[in-house]
Amino acid sequence: MGRWLDFESNPWGQEVLQGVSLELMYLAIGLAVLFVAGHWFWYRSRGFSEHEEPADVQGSVAGLPERIVRHTLPSRIFHWTMAASMLVLLITAFVPLLGLEFAWVTIHWIAGAVLILTIIYHVIHSIVWQDFWSMMSMGAKDFREGLGHFRHLLSSKSPEPEKPGKYPFDHRMYHWGIVVTSLAAIVTGVFMTLRIKTPFWEPNAYYPLVDQAVSGLNELGEPAITLQPGAATGLVFVLHGIAGVLLILMVASHIYFAIRPDKRWFTWSMIRGWIDREHYLAHFDPDKWSVGDGTIQENPPGGAIADSTVSAPRVDD
Repeated sequence: MGRWLDFESNPWGQEVLQGVSLELMYLAIGLAVLFVAGHWFWYRSRGFSEHEEPADVQGSVAGLPERIVRHTLPSRIFHWTMAASMLVLLITAFVPLLGLEFAWVTIHWIAGAVLILTIIYHVIHSIVWQDFWSMMSMGAKDFREGLGHFRHLLSSKSPEPEKPGKYPFDHRMYHWGIVVTSLAAIVTGVFMTLRIKTPFWEPNAYYPLVDQAVSGLNELGEPAITLQPGAATGLVFVLHGIAGVLLILMVASHIYFAIRPDKRWFTWSMIRGWIDREHYLAHFDPDKWSVGDGTIQENPPGGAIADSTVSAPRVDD
């Protein structure tokens, strides 16, 4: 365990936990590379096509617009702001460990503040203007859907899985992973930020998680209490570091799938806001993600609000 954690001796010769070691970052990068390479070779060995065949839309296009809005402008602004702040946080957290010196602390906490503000905005926007639980809820039916997709990936003899609603099972699982990991990084990061000088407060290296130690007597003959960062503070550092390492893996996998040719239409939808009718019919169940004639369905089957405003005529890219 000591190989993955950093310790430092305090003035009393005690080893105090300082955080995760550089080796853990290298391990995360190595696992990310192995995952990307392994998935790529496995995908090719299974004979999956990296380029999709057009969906058969005959008899299925009645009332469907050519462009179906998947992500509204506020959602896209949130996504790319969060993505930028997350990348800045990872770079400023781990690159200095490699010996590159720059004013990373200020950049790091500012990026963290941006991340916190974007998440607060996202939660409010999702609850007030969107169907918050359509992305967060995970029921037995969702797990059956995910199991069907997993079986189909493992064996070509497995039957075709049922099509999902607006948010497929793997998207929800990834979303939950990002939520838990980001919250761990944010909560511990706020505690750590209290130790540095910002425009909002003076630094306090020992607040709020400290250990007390008696270091002799004061002038009145009373025990002199000295505050030192202790096990609790070190635990905060470790949890923050582990969250950062997990985010390396999650961000790397997210980027990998975003640039894959067969998934690139998802990425374009986060840039342009819409998917075309062919992709909608090929990948989604209209009974679970109801689009109709291009209007917003207030209570569509499957729970997700379908923001499907008709836009200008399609222009091939």
